[in-house]
Parts: sequence; structure tokens; C-alpha cells
Amino acid sequence: MSKPKFRGYRRENGRVGVRNHVILLPLDDLSNAACEAVANNIQGTMALPHAYGRLQFGEDLELHFRTLIGTGSNPNVAAVIVIGIEPGWTSRVVEGIKKTGKRVEGFAIEQNGDISTIAAASRVAKEYVQWASELSREECDVSELWMSMKCGESDTTSGLASNPTVGNLTDKMGEWGANLCFGETSELTGAEQDCAARGADDMAGKKFLDTWQAYMDEVIEPHKTSDLSDSQPTKGNIEGGLSTIEEKAFGNLQKIGKKTKFIDVLKPAEEPTKGPGLYFMDTSSAAAECVTLQAAAGYVVHLFPTGQGNIIGNPIEPVIKLTANPRTVRTMGEHVDLDVSGILRREMNLDEAGDALIDITIRTANGRMTAAEALGHREFVMTKLYRSA
Repeated sequence: MSKPKFRGYRRENGRVGVRNHVILLPLDDLSNAACEAVANNIQGTMALPHAYGRLQFGEDLELHFRTLIGTGSNPNVAAVIVIGIEPGWTSRVVEGIKKTGKRVEGFAIEQNGDISTIAAASRVAKEYVQWASELSREECDVSELWMSMKCGESDTTSGLASNPTVGNLTDKMGEWGANLCFGETSELTGAEQDCAARGADDMAGKKFLDTWQAYMDEVIEPHKTSDLSDSQPTKGNIEGGLSTIEEKAFGNLQKIGKKTKFIDVLKPAEEPTKGPGLYFMDTSSAAAECVTLQAAAGYVVHLFPTGQGNIIGNPIEPVIKLTANPRTVRTMGEHVDLDVSGILRREMNLDEAGDALIDITIRTANGRMTAAEALGHREFVMTKLYRSA
């Protein structure tokens, strides 16, 4: 397959987006209602309500800001309205997004109230959405397409076909200079040594193992009961034929292909800085959390292989769903963007499946709505590290 091009929106900082959203971003849970009211008032805008933002501290607070600033900075976002209960933290998010050159304005509810805040924010949102509606796409090299990946509701067909299809794309896109990201720290348990061996150098491999071990030491061991039953693998994984986390982990690892090596390990929602290539991000295996973190790091298209059928979407990063399970195609076909079950019937090979995934990824980058977008899936879930103060 020859190296493709796509048509995207060139942003002020040079990055390229594949969507053109104007978003209402609440600093905290108290500001959700005001953001949703503005989105109600102004067509073409979108609110991103979430559950957190008050009395967080330390690394938990830093992750909160990193996620919000990264979400507003994502190239799929044309302009941002930030609303918070008080002006200090609201301004921190605004200033962080402003570094991209993006249009952004913040509003604080304290000493103003909902009604006047909503009115003022609505006026600015109207100007932003009219301005964004006149932006146009330009032809871009595929090396400017940042793609993240995660699997969900995995089964035997995932490790055999749909995950290796993503891996085929990873190897091809990696050669073309694209920026790619995988994650799911706990879900690599059992395959952690094999994953570390895929580091581009000893430093990258060690950084991955340190990240994985920290997750085991700080999260899994202190808080598990007897084991990870009902979590890793999930009931859906077990129903689909995966009996252990080790089986699931080796299937998961198929997404990074056969020859691509990861060049760095990212903190949750951390933007990569080492140039094109494959990155690992420390994330939960929960779909909505993982995609939210990767979108906050700047990734603009998400590849999501599923076995039993996972319906996840994201408000700003289009999620492309593929499956090799013929039952999932039959019973949940409205959620499937690409059917690669032909691999199991020997009607297509992995190379052909990878090309088909590249084709639908480029079409999505050019504006094709994914199944999750068409069905209104906008799961935006912040990751919280510990209890609030």
C-alpha cells in the first residue's frame, strides 16, 4: 500500500486535527450545569461534563489539570470556553490552553452566579462557533496523524485477528513516520517482559517495567482482595474464551505489530515530545478513562479492536471500532466500523486487513463519522488517583 495523505485542520501551533469542535470545558463538577446550558444555547458547541475537580491535591490535582488542558489543546478542538466555580484554577486551565495559540476564554461562577455566567459564555461561544465554521481542511502527510489504540471486551478473536490487524497498521504507519500510542498498564500483566523487550533501547524498556511495577505495588497489591477476579480478565473476556490475564496480555500486545518499538513511556495524559514513533502511556484498562487520557495527550484518531463488543466513544477523538467476531458483527453491527472476521474464515489475510483499517482511518480523518459518533457516544471520564482532601 502506498503512503496515503489526509485532509485535516491546521491549528495555530502547527498540529493537525481531524475534527473541528468548539467545546465547553468545566473546571469542576459544580460547573457542569453551566457548560451544558451554554451548549444548549449555542448550536455547534459541545459540553464535556465530568465528576471531579474539587479538593484534589498533589499528583492527583496535576493529572486533573494536565487532562483538562490537554483536552482543550487537542488539535480536534478549534476553540474552548472554560467555566469554573472560582477564577484562580479556571485561569490556570485557560492559560495552559492558550499556549497553543487557540481561541480560549474562561468564566468563573463565584460572585457572578449561573445565569450571568451562562449569558456571557454563550455570547463568546456564538462568536467562536461561527468563526470555526469557516475553517477549512488542507492536505496533510500521514506522518502528521496522531493515533492512539486500545482494545476492549477482548476474546479469542481479538488476539487472533482484530488486535493483529491494528498491529499491521502500526508497523506500516510507523514506517511512514506517524505518532502512535498504546496503554493499559495492568492488562499487560504476564507479558510485561515481552513488552519491555519491545522498547527502542534499554532505557525505554526499563521505564516501562518501572511503570508496570509501580502500578502493581501502588494499586493492585494494596487494594486487591484475593486476586483480580471480575476485573482482569472481565466476565466478558472469560465468556469469550480468555481464562487468564496472561492470555489477555499477549493478545493485547499484538496491537503494536511485529517490528515497531516504543520510544518512550508517558505519564497519564502526557504529551509525547520525542518526535514520531510509538509511545506507551501509563493508563487504566477502563476504556473511557484510557481514551480520555490519550486524547488529552494530543491523539486525534483512536483504533479500538473489540471481541465481545464494546460501544465506547469519546467527545473529541473519533473511535474506530473493528472486530473479528462474526457474532458481534451480527448482533452489534451498528457499533462496528470494520469487520475483519474474514481473517478467521481465510477470506482475507492480515496484510489486507491492515490496509482496510488504514483506509477507514484515513476516511475517518477526512471527516467520515465513526459508528460511535453517529450513535452519540461521548464518554469523557477523568482518571482520579486517590481520595479527595
